[in-house]
Amino acid sequence: MASNQPSVFIDGEAGTTGLGIRTRLEMVPEIALRSLPEAQRKDPSARQDMMAACDLVVLCLPDDAAREAVGLAAALGSSAPRLLDASTAHRVDPEWTYGFPEMAPDQPRKIAKAHKVANPGCYPTGAIGLLRPLVQAGLVAPDYPITINAVSGYSGGGKSMIEAHDRDDGPAFELYALGLEHKHVPEIERFAGLSRRPIFVPSVGHFRRGMLVSIPLHLDDLPGKPTGADLRGALRGFYEGSEHVVVAVGDGIGKLEPEALNGTDRLDLYVWANEPRRHAVLVAHLDNLGKGASGAAVQNLRLMLDLDHGPADR
Repeated sequence: MASNQPSVFIDGEAGTTGLGIRTRLEMVPEIALRSLPEAQRKDPSARQDMMAACDLVVLCLPDDAAREAVGLAAALGSSAPRLLDASTAHRVDPEWTYGFPEMAPDQPRKIAKAHKVANPGCYPTGAIGLLRPLVQAGLVAPDYPITINAVSGYSGGGKSMIEAHDRDDGPAFELYALGLEHKHVPEIERFAGLSRRPIFVPSVGHFRRGMLVSIPLHLDDLPGKPTGADLRGALRGFYEGSEHVVVAVGDGIGKLEPEALNGTDRLDLYVWANEPRRHAVLVAHLDNLGKGASGAAVQNLRLMLDLDHGPADR
């Protein structure tokens, strides 16, 4: 491999997200992908030595382990690599850049220049993708009482959930985090531009991957009492020219199923409205392992390493 290739190390490559990122990066000839032998993957000294030898390290670890890894990197001083963290640990940390390139016109530039980037969560990608443009357009008030309902494939639930579904079939469907303290809520609130904490009700179904995030709205309770077409137009204007985000049109049947975008890095956004009732529901559709995890990480990595021009400017 060419000596001027940027080198990348995935710390935690054996997990679901890490494996997904590695598979994608193996098809990127512009980088040198480095790895530790399995016996050394939990050895702090070996990991730190590898960090010192690389340009960028992707952290695919539980939150506490990710914080420890950041400490290992920081101890290297001027030899520290750039970091892309796929955990929840640093998403609302002001010292980290939030890795959602489509959330603002200058976000790709910020990601490209950042030393530390936090990859978004899968649920927040859908929720922020729907809400931020509407809040910025003044069509949804920051203090509107937002409720977010979402369903994910079980691959987003960690090792024990994946094993339970793969081995024992698992439940057909279940609600969880009913204490209403899900760890994704702070990033949704912050980056959607909300001043009132939303209610978030996640669920998991007995399918491996795929995701739907839905947000019901009473149109007459929104500023200016917009129509569904107004909401749709604001989303289209915001994401015009985007490579990965599509403001889609429903098929007229009034149904969406979560697995249809599996294997892609797309985020499809919908506005379904019943104008006589003045009701609407916003829906985000994505692959929780694509734009919701590994795909987003590789998109950010390409920006950080200047491997292409990133998403089109809006």
